[in-house]
Amino acid sequence: MTQGASRVLILDCGSQFTQLIARRVREARVFSEIHPADRSLEWIRDWKPTAIILSGGPSSVSDAGAPTFDPAILDLAPVLGVCYGMQWIAHTVGGRVTGGGRREYGRAEMVVVDATGLFAGFDASERTQVWMSHGDHVEAVPPGYLLTASSEGNPVVGFRHATKPIHAIQFHAEVAHTVRGAEIIQNFLFGVADCTPDWTPGHFVEQQIAAIRERVGDAQVICGLSGGVDSSVAAALVHRAIGDQLTCIFVDTGLLRLHEREQVERTMGQHLGIRLITVRAEERFLSALRGVNDPEQKRRAIGHAFIDVFEDASAEAGKNAKFLVQGTLYPDVIESVSATGGKSATIKTHHNVGGLKPDMKFKLIEPLRELFKDEVRNVGRELGLPEEMVGRHPFPGPGLAIRVLGAIDPETVETLRRADAIYLEEIRAAGLYNDIWQAFAVFLPVRSVGVMGDGRTYEHVIALRAVTSTDGMTADWYAFPTEVLARISNRIINEVKGINRVVYDVSSKPPATIEWE
Repeated sequence: MTQGASRVLILDCGSQFTQLIARRVREARVFSEIHPADRSLEWIRDWKPTAIILSGGPSSVSDAGAPTFDPAILDLAPVLGVCYGMQWIAHTVGGRVTGGGRREYGRAEMVVVDATGLFAGFDASERTQVWMSHGDHVEAVPPGYLLTASSEGNPVVGFRHATKPIHAIQFHAEVAHTVRGAEIIQNFLFGVADCTPDWTPGHFVEQQIAAIRERVGDAQVICGLSGGVDSSVAAALVHRAIGDQLTCIFVDTGLLRLHEREQVERTMGQHLGIRLITVRAEERFLSALRGVNDPEQKRRAIGHAFIDVFEDASAEAGKNAKFLVQGTLYPDVIESVSATGGKSATIKTHHNVGGLKPDMKFKLIEPLRELFKDEVRNVGRELGLPEEMVGRHPFPGPGLAIRVLGAIDPETVETLRRADAIYLEEIRAAGLYNDIWQAFAVFLPVRSVGVMGDGRTYEHVIALRAVTSTDGMTADWYAFPTEVLARISNRIINEVKGINRVVYDVSSKPPATIEWE
């Protein structure tokens, strides 16, 4: 477990924003972890949190099966209750929580009543925009507590204990729409809980190196490189820890971007001096995907094929590898299965989370599992990786397989590969690459009528996707200058055989995901 001098425990009551709480805490350079709301008091005490945050959630405190905690948790460490967390505190200590009548969803104006604690630095009676998402509300401040904020729709938007470091807010300070939300969270971390801002990329690297060395000992380790940022940073981190005990296996699945293999061999092998084996396995992967249309089945087929290839490659290299390194990130875990072990819905299985074979012989090393993408990039910079690699747009482990919708064949993959290369080339030429979180082309399983020259065509459609984001958990579509889109469309239609129409995806996440599959 990653540790710092300060540790914030976030107990998840099911809110869609819980991961954003962790991000805001980490952005303040304080380590945090999310755990299920049903952790026992003994477990929490052993975890030794510097502070505890109780998240929001969809339940009513009076519901059967609603998240609940041992009231003694309020005396273990400074506590911040957010939304449902606030309602639980009020319900537990004698306040009144009721449902209906004062529901608030979206932007609201909050009025500061007590400009101390969470609202230190605010003016008394200051009005500021916050983000609400609640049906129940606290009707009256609990005995022994003081009102700190209110709104037109709700007289109790914040309260604190008169003498203990217990604070609560009805709104979501972790959401960007709460204008001074980051300041409120930092007031809790540093003004209330006296945390130390010592969780940095350098600190993370040091701790992970020590943890990897202790776990691995003198065993051999292999890492599957995909060519993306995540696996590259994971490989560099493990290599820093154990050197030549690590062998990286780069698998050319036939589902890579244009010139991907050459770039990986140049950067990882020549630049970083990592022992690298390249496996040409295009036929193996395309065969495993033949006739597979369902995106979940694609991910599982690719995950299983990866393990088979790793096992064969490690045996051929004469290695008795016991560990497999993967570049799993926190959003991968969150989207594949609830990060809390609760009832959250699986959005999609990531090949490096839910797609692995249950009987594989390797033990997993996932040094980046608790990091968001921007944190991974900073760790990569700390390790000295070149910016052209660290700054690359995310690329999924399953590669182009999940960007060809429906069935896959070599010709279709090659068509998409060339369209995608033109797209990224034009984005770079326009100087927009670093403004975009992720951009890629998608091959759609439809045909449309077109006209080329004097003839009628009936060919395929390419969709373009580009989004802005900070962590991949939420995203907005990127507003290209029209002349750039026009140039991209013109080049793809004229230079890629079999394409006569290009469309642009203007969906945000949520409700859409970033990838189409």
